Amino acid sequence: MALSVFDLFSIGIGPSSSHTVGPMRAAAAFLAHLGDDICKVARVKCTLNGSLGATGVGHGTDRAVILGLLGEQPETVNPHAVAPAVADVQVTGIMKLGGIHDIAFSPGLDIVLDGLTELPGHPNGMRLEAWDTAGERIADHVYYSVGGGFIVSGDDVSPTDPVVCETTNVPFPYLTAADLMAHCQREGMSIADIAYANELTMHTAEEIDRQLRNVWEVMQECVEHGATSEGRLPGGLQVLRRAPALYRKLTSESSTDPLRTLDWVAFYALAVNEENAAGGRIVTAPTNGAAGIIPAVLHYYRDFIDGANWEGVKTFLLTSAAIGMIFKNTASISGAEVGCQGEVGSACSMAAAGCAAIMGGTPQQVENAAEIAMEHNLGLTCDPIGGLVQVPCIERNAIAAVKAITAARTAMNGDGSHVVSLDDVIVTMRETGLDMQAKYKETALGGLAVHAGVPVNVVEC
Repeated sequence: MALSVFDLFSIGIGPSSSHTVGPMRAAAAFLAHLGDDICKVARVKCTLNGSLGATGVGHGTDRAVILGLLGEQPETVNPHAVAPAVADVQVTGIMKLGGIHDIAFSPGLDIVLDGLTELPGHPNGMRLEAWDTAGERIADHVYYSVGGGFIVSGDDVSPTDPVVCETTNVPFPYLTAADLMAHCQREGMSIADIAYANELTMHTAEEIDRQLRNVWEVMQECVEHGATSEGRLPGGLQVLRRAPALYRKLTSESSTDPLRTLDWVAFYALAVNEENAAGGRIVTAPTNGAAGIIPAVLHYYRDFIDGANWEGVKTFLLTSAAIGMIFKNTASISGAEVGCQGEVGSACSMAAAGCAAIMGGTPQQVENAAEIAMEHNLGLTCDPIGGLVQVPCIERNAIAAVKAITAARTAMNGDGSHVVSLDDVIVTMRETGLDMQAKYKETALGGLAVHAGVPVNVVEC
């Protein structure tokens, strides 16, 4: 099955797609694996390994596992009901497994954080086990959260190969940018046209339009909520939300500053990522940690580009998703696997491509924009202070959104020809990520996470 646009743009909750959304989906998948045996279960245990164990508390992974075992899904869970649901399990010691079967469950004992042990398939590994009343194990399953909320399972997952999805069921299969460019040149179609034609094999035209509108609506609602939600973010850092104050300043003060638009772009990104850090509803784009970049550039289009309309938004989303699929299929969008270059870097590249497309760019200019954006995110580490998706993550989205616009404008000032291809940059990104020391890949054991002097093991959400 080929990747869908809506695999890249899925609706969930914060603060992390790989550490919150993915584990929640894994727990739900474990329930499906149990099937009718769910009522035989007396005990469930979840062991979080590698990055999931190292920064799981700060990323809300423990809460996500509880929610998934309760039968919740990231797309439909009410963000405001998360804290009460988790607190009920913590206080009562009772888990209503799948929403139908009560078992004893102690989060402190039945969720094990083992950040020092990495499972062979991926840095984000987790094992779920279930026993019956006689103490016989009735299920034992390994899952990997491989970025963007995607999960894979089993013991045969290789850490050296990217997760490649089947593409033969679509009219224009591609894994690389070169494949995509060849389709565009041969058919005389845009990148958005190619993405739309492929999507029609999975959804009707009406479904595509409805789901894209829903994605855009959630992005806009996220910015609106972020603009009015005052206070500090959860966790030991006590980070002050800055989006509301910036919004008030931008809407109340007149200014002739020619760079004022950049302040608005920063505001859009800050609003989304502060909502994400607070566990609000967001769109993975393509991850939660990088969720503010694409909405920020889309809001820039909506508010500052003459003639902005729904068709432009649609073109942007289809184009950026088409580029995102290349990253997902041939490299990685997981910070725990390749560092933040795989999250913020890929989102910046996707946003640059979408921006160039709505500016009327040719497929070559769009590919160039994506390449420029990714090239200048190479080597970006993932070193969240305290294991929280807050510092430097939130500001990083604001800077990358501006960088995406700059990359698109730079590409549009050329004819699309360039020395380094997007495929070259993506391969380089993956190789750089594999060479990067583990302490710089979402473990909070290196970089800013260490030098800021905030120990990860004392941070709670």
